[in-house]
Amino acid sequence: MNPQQTQWHSLPSDELLATLHADAEQGLTELEAQLRIDTVGPNRLTPRRGKGAFGLFLSQFNQPLVYILLLSGAVTAFLQEWVDSSVIFGVVLVNAIIGFIQEANALKAINALAQALNISTTVLRDGQRRTLSASELVPGDVVILQSGDKVPADLRLLQSRELQIDESALTGESVPAQKRPAMLEEATGLADRYNMAYSSTLITYGTGSGVVVETGDRTEIGLINRMIADATDLDTPLTQKMSQFSQLLLWVIVGMAVLTFAVGVWRGESMLAMFMASVALAVGAIPEGLPAALTITLAIGVSRMAKRNAIIRKLPAVETLGSTTVICSDKTGTLTQNQMTVQAIYAGGEYFQVSGSGYTPEGEFNRLGKTIDPNHYPALLECLKAGLLCNDARLLADNDNWRIEGDPTEAALLVVAHKAGLHHASVNDNHPRLDAIPFESQHQFMATLHHNLDQDARHIYLKGSLESLLARCDSAFDTQLNLIPLDKDQLHQQLADMAAQGLRVLAFARCDHCANAVQHHEVVGGLTFLGLQAMIDPPRPEAAASIAACYRAGIQVKMITGDHPITALAIARQLGMKHTERVISGAELQAIPDHQLPELIAQCAVFARIAPEQKLQLVQSLQAVGHVVAMTGDGVNDAPALRQANIGVAMGQGGTEVAKEAAAMILTDDHFATIEAAVEEGRGVFDNLVKFIAWTLPTNLGEGLVIMAAVFANVALPITPVQILWINMTTAVLLGLMLAFEPKEPGLMLRKPREPQQPILTKHLIFRICLVGVLMLTAAFGMFSWELSHGESLAKARTVAVNVFVFCELFYLFNCRSLNYSMFHVGVFSNLWVIFGVVSMTLLQLLFTYWPPMQALFGSASIGVDEWLLILASGVIVYAAVGFEKLLLRQFRNKH
Repeated sequence: MNPQQTQWHSLPSDELLATLHADAEQGLTELEAQLRIDTVGPNRLTPRRGKGAFGLFLSQFNQPLVYILLLSGAVTAFLQEWVDSSVIFGVVLVNAIIGFIQEANALKAINALAQALNISTTVLRDGQRRTLSASELVPGDVVILQSGDKVPADLRLLQSRELQIDESALTGESVPAQKRPAMLEEATGLADRYNMAYSSTLITYGTGSGVVVETGDRTEIGLINRMIADATDLDTPLTQKMSQFSQLLLWVIVGMAVLTFAVGVWRGESMLAMFMASVALAVGAIPEGLPAALTITLAIGVSRMAKRNAIIRKLPAVETLGSTTVICSDKTGTLTQNQMTVQAIYAGGEYFQVSGSGYTPEGEFNRLGKTIDPNHYPALLECLKAGLLCNDARLLADNDNWRIEGDPTEAALLVVAHKAGLHHASVNDNHPRLDAIPFESQHQFMATLHHNLDQDARHIYLKGSLESLLARCDSAFDTQLNLIPLDKDQLHQQLADMAAQGLRVLAFARCDHCANAVQHHEVVGGLTFLGLQAMIDPPRPEAAASIAACYRAGIQVKMITGDHPITALAIARQLGMKHTERVISGAELQAIPDHQLPELIAQCAVFARIAPEQKLQLVQSLQAVGHVVAMTGDGVNDAPALRQANIGVAMGQGGTEVAKEAAAMILTDDHFATIEAAVEEGRGVFDNLVKFIAWTLPTNLGEGLVIMAAVFANVALPITPVQILWINMTTAVLLGLMLAFEPKEPGLMLRKPREPQQPILTKHLIFRICLVGVLMLTAAFGMFSWELSHGESLAKARTVAVNVFVFCELFYLFNCRSLNYSMFHVGVFSNLWVIFGVVSMTLLQLLFTYWPPMQALFGSASIGVDEWLLILASGVIVYAAVGFEKLLLRQFRNKH
């Protein structure tokens, strides 16, 4: 509800028309309409103003990690290493283009909303009906509504005949809302305002008219438009952590370079020499392969998720799923099948349960826990026949799939009749319809007159609310269709029991004293009660298991829906959700102070009759206490919350375009289970990113330290800047990137979510990086010095140092396949890409060492078998040291 707007639903009709200076019979004059459109503007949504395309593109470079890359590219260009410089700048450009496309797509949500109002409508002007563009409507216009129309503005209804409007995209209500003119209480929630029709909703049945009360940005859809524009585009946990990590890395690199330069100059070295040494250190310390590894790892995650029916629109969203601590899920279509299904029937004094779900007509009838044949219970069949005949829906077989045409509630009656062997076509052929009274909200029933050809008799079948039909009935049938007295108390008790389970209940009756046409006076009394059919949009079979998996993974699940509280709570309990002792409605939520919300949300998992702005409020409250929130939705009303959430998840099959544009991920199957699968993939992606970072940083640290050691020891540099680039770029591609293909480790979904504030590198990983970096420094500088002390050339000594770094990285790669276990635990051959990378890198190092063109390009020289044995020994030492450190860490964790 928008507190700034007049509460049009609560005004008496006369006062409403007087306030708007409107005439229900004549409409506005053309002159008055023109004056009003000049005052209030056209009935359009205001587009969001944002950055221009060029500004949006430039903003992609405003990141610390990109600064490091640009610095690296500039340094390599200064060294005239044009190939390496081109590669680095190419990575920056590709990342910028990807980010630009992603952000531009995110802004399409407003455009999708604007298109929702680009329709034509029938309006009264000067007492005449005219067809106008919806953009020309003004407050006070009288609009004519009929089935199939889109509501062009917010209207207060003046007249209606069997008017039903699908408001699911706006309110989340799973069945079309029945509309009628009336005055309502001011506190009536959006989903319960049956005297209003809202812009962009769809008329599914009936006719009516209404006076325009709000247009453009002042409509409920306009309010959502503003909320989408105002919703904060949050950085994902990955981008936040990478930004922090990049800033820290930038200062460490600058600090090491400045210290090296200062010490060298202080020792009497030339400033040019020390500048080159500082450049070498910077090149060594910058992880040039990190952005490429980040993008490729995320892209692989996107590919894996696509195979599991989750389409990622923004790359960082892959990892965000792995960080999720709370999933806020819509009910209809996500946790449920969005297919009304009859589950219980009361007929002939007997209670029956029906198995099966959805529109597939397969299931069994059970009585007292035993399967029965419906044909042995004539009263049950007569109740089912009434639901089939007093019905305007159609059940159609489309290859192996079943689909419906018409109202979902009526479709459920066809399906359950089909399960009992009553097929729509054959029953209708034997009972042709002669006349009908369509459903009218003031009478709360529908009636159809049929000629029973087998018995040459005529019957009127009625369906509607229990209250409406009981007043017309004076008898009922027993199981075998014998007339018995009507027990109204028993029927009311059955209704209460069914409603308590969240079931939507319809009553059925039959009239046998009828003429050639059905009239209201014929069904006022003397009817025979047939029974009750109770239905619900059932939970998806896989949703309960997926919710249980989320709980095991430490992820909270909350249902936020616009549907009825009793229905929402019943579904939540069937799904095994926690904290279902109570359900909080939108009206209750509105009365709760903001500072009490976090505590309340922690104690409750079901929120029903929730307005769009309240969904946004709930997401913001969860984020305020540090949660990483995934929000699912399919309607226009979900779009602001989808955009505000750390990751918005839209439904691909039943979702609106507005919701899809606002979301970071789209489910192609609309299943909650797909979200749980995507969370698992997201955790695997983050694991692989951390593995790459833990693998690459020791080399950068070791290279930086070896340059510093050479300057401090006043000796020649053990590796040159060009050789450093060779190490970093080739190993990143052939070794490090192979970790992106690492399969998910067992027990991934048994871990608790990472703390949102937890840095990428934990204390024990920082220790491991320092350990390996120091081992690389010791091995490379030691063997470099040993070679020189034995009279070998500088080129040969540097070649040994380069190979020490490469093969230490190679052996350490096997340690990084799991951060906690050995490679034998995850399977030596479970990632064949690692084997491919190791073989390729080895062959490339042989070319680097022995091929004359490479020797000329990189200043390398041939080395002997003794040097190779020492190089391999250094790699084995690194592998053994890290393996021992992992063992100690596991023992420590097991004790604590």
